[in-house]
Amino acid sequence: MADRKAVKIVSGQPDFLQFNNLACETAGGKVIFATDEWFAPASNLLKKEPPEFIASAFTEYGKWMDGWETRRKRIPGHDWCIIQLGVPGIIHGLDVDTSFFTGNYSPSASVQAACLDEAPALTLEGDRTGMAASESQFEAVAKLHSESWEELVPVTELKPGYSDTCHNYFPITYPSRVTHLRLNMYPDGGIARLKVYGVGHKDWSALPTQDQLDLVALVNGGVCLGYSDAHFGHPRNMIGLGRSANMGDGWETARRLDRPKNLQVDGKGILQVPGYEWAVLRLGHPGVISQIEIDTNHFKGNFPDSCKIEVCYLTPEEEGKYVSGRWSSDPGNKWRVLLQPQKLQAHHRHFYSCDPLALSGPVSHVRLVIAPDGGVSRLRLWGRPSSTRHTSKL
Repeated sequence: MADRKAVKIVSGQPDFLQFNNLACETAGGKVIFATDEWFAPASNLLKKEPPEFIASAFTEYGKWMDGWETRRKRIPGHDWCIIQLGVPGIIHGLDVDTSFFTGNYSPSASVQAACLDEAPALTLEGDRTGMAASESQFEAVAKLHSESWEELVPVTELKPGYSDTCHNYFPITYPSRVTHLRLNMYPDGGIARLKVYGVGHKDWSALPTQDQLDLVALVNGGVCLGYSDAHFGHPRNMIGLGRSANMGDGWETARRLDRPKNLQVDGKGILQVPGYEWAVLRLGHPGVISQIEIDTNHFKGNFPDSCKIEVCYLTPEEEGKYVSGRWSSDPGNKWRVLLQPQKLQAHHRHFYSCDPLALSGPVSHVRLVIAPDGGVSRLRLWGRPSSTRHTSKL
């Protein structure tokens, strides 16, 4: 089958966008405090879906907006909120998205971070539109001393929420694990989304090495490092929590244009096609994989015909070389087949036991190959973590 090079990142977009959104509501992220939520609640910041605008939508408090919007401040100070990450980890970049906030966006913002040993007993429940923090909530959040947390992004001017200016990207080089963020708006206004791109960081030392874990799961530190195509859905979705909500919550490629005009199959019923698509993921911890789950949930007329899985062990230096080259110089001599080509079904959970010959040692990276194209909602790789710890330079 003919190979396909890694997809090119859209010009002007930072590389960190292919990492996981550690704050997304579907990953368990939540807003636990906000000074003011008059026009729109702060929980909107963490929605998975892109912001939308409905011109005719109003509430009793004013214009309905799909984001966090505070009232026009008429007292001293500025607005801010505390976000508890769904997956604690190392942050590589932020997107402060002001979509549709044009005459009402926050003029400036800053972001601070902390790693808290215990989650604060702070919660915001229900529809918070039209509300502000109470005196007791201010007293409770003051115990966190969040004004003194580490600064990830200094006070920076934001751009308005037009389509060509709404994404305010900030690369982050903070090396420590983060559990909570403080997002500051100066002095007030609106922000549609906050996306926190990074890699989950798990304390593996506390886990018995005999335990079977999903080594590639988002919550266990798995991350996508490259792919050939993600036209309809990014491959990082495959390592998300639970089963997929819909087709958009999975990896889906465009239809390949090199498909034969008349399709043929081999003796096993697998289509004979010249091309395929691929995604490379790093395990949260090197380990020995023994069980595989490939879920095509919701993909009924657009599932891949077949798939295979390859694995290898890469040092951080080797990984850095391949990532920086966008896998154009592929470590072909390092990949070994973990799962031979398998015929797939629509809207189905496929379970496989691994080839014993491929279980001779720990692996750090996997490559899922689908042919010719299509969608996979979830990839689970169950196994035992090894004693070797992979320290990425990303």
